[in-house]
Amino acid sequence: MSVMKDLSRGIIRDNAVFRLVLGLCPTLAVTGTAENGLGMGLSATAVLVCSNLVVAALRNVIPNKIRIPCFIVIIATFVTMVDMLLNAFLPALHAQLGIFVPLIVVNCVILGRAEAFASRNPVLNSAADGIGIGLGFTLALTTLGAVRELLSKGTIFHANILGSGYQPFQVFGFPPGAFIALGLMLALFNMLSRKFRLE
Repeated sequence: MSVMKDLSRGIIRDNAVFRLVLGLCPTLAVTGTAENGLGMGLSATAVLVCSNLVVAALRNVIPNKIRIPCFIVIIATFVTMVDMLLNAFLPALHAQLGIFVPLIVVNCVILGRAEAFASRNPVLNSAADGIGIGLGFTLALTTLGAVRELLSKGTIFHANILGSGYQPFQVFGFPPGAFIALGLMLALFNMLSRKFRLE
């Protein structure tokens, strides 16, 4: 039961973007399209799950005084692997995400989960926490990307949704539009959370 609670908590109640407002740098920078949001979310999820597993497995071995540098080395190892895999198998997506894949190393969501959860809990619970937080992060980035893409281009995952007569709100394809869309989605998420008592 505890494992399922750890898994589900990160999707809604502790959603990194919509509840905790963490990891906003990639959230605002790469969510111009749903595809980019999904790619970034899944990349961060892979790093999060793998680093949580290793940190939890080594939590009794890592000296307390150097735990943060050790966590960063572990996270950086998995970020490098994900970066190389994206470059090898999805070069177009890798080019779109650019510097924000290597910057996963300093994403406060991942380092925060390593410090606050994985370093204090068993491996299975830490894996569940990583999957839950990662899925919540992916859901947030993909949803934000889909909204921005729909408003700025009339498409979602490059499929034309609003037809050729749609006059796009091009501002949503640029950084100011990311702030506006995120603000509106934060308000909607909080309103729905209160209404359906998802807190």
